Amino acid sequence: MDTATHFVIGLSLAGLAYVDPAVAASPTLAAAVLLGTVIGSQAPDFDGLLRFKSNALYVKNHRGITHSLPFLVIWTALISGILSLLFSGVPSGHIVLWTGIAVCLHVFSDLFNTYGTQAFRPVTEKWISWNIIHIFDPFIFTLHALAVLLWSTGAVHPAPLFTVVYILTVFYYIWRTGAHSMRTREVMRLDESRKSGERYFVIPTISYNKWHVVKSHPDGSYQIGVLNGHTLEWRKHAVTESHPAVEHSRNHPDVEAFLYFSSFAVAEVEPLPWGYVVRWADVRYRHRRQYPFVAVLVMDKNYQPINTYVGWLSSKKMNKRLSINSG
Repeated sequence: MDTATHFVIGLSLAGLAYVDPAVAASPTLAAAVLLGTVIGSQAPDFDGLLRFKSNALYVKNHRGITHSLPFLVIWTALISGILSLLFSGVPSGHIVLWTGIAVCLHVFSDLFNTYGTQAFRPVTEKWISWNIIHIFDPFIFTLHALAVLLWSTGAVHPAPLFTVVYILTVFYYIWRTGAHSMRTREVMRLDESRKSGERYFVIPTISYNKWHVVKSHPDGSYQIGVLNGHTLEWRKHAVTESHPAVEHSRNHPDVEAFLYFSSFAVAEVEPLPWGYVVRWADVRYRHRRQYPFVAVLVMDKNYQPINTYVGWLSSKKMNKRLSINSG
């Protein structure tokens, strides 16, 4: 989920907490729980601060250890412990409960996106992404934001209001999970070129009727397409170019970080008079015929690095940032 959605869900959890009689009876406890759910709903993404050190470090670690099983406990204990000190005299168990729910809900909801998390560390470092909910879902955001606004007017008691909101949210997730499963089967049925060993990844967009489709071939290449309504259209065959520059790029720490995160990466090489530009792109993310999630390495004729970039960027902005000149 995006930051804004996590924030409104943190607020709505504070409203749902009024089903707890202790919270409903104590304004002080309710205030502590509000802080706990809002901070807890953001805490796993505090790894975003790694951006200030380097994009590569951020890409490699975002939604990694901070979303892991041990950190569910660490975030909950740290936040509720501080709040219990600030709000002395209130029953800390209720702060722990609702803060823990906020932290766990953050990590659980991120599993439904395409970006994925390492939620099962230390059991496995595998990135888990179920490709069911777009990173920004208009229904989820609007439902919770409107409920928070309604609560703020004082016109409706929060306990029944947010009970209904969360029941609707659960049913929405169930519906989207079923829709994703049906769309995946539909893609497999519509693809007349389907062969044994191929895997399909059906990825949500902000539109309910449009899904990005990635077909993984056994040779490591990908077929990129779109399911629009009930029409499947293949648009590109993506394959990593065989070139010494590609192999040298794999040893660069920034590219290593990118490949650690993405198992859907392909590379292309642009030869220039003075060297090479190797562009690694994650084929799951396509926007306006471009792949904005990239790792780019500029090197000289001897394959020595000159400049690099890892992260989200359009081709035009990336070339300007790296000062790439084909002339």
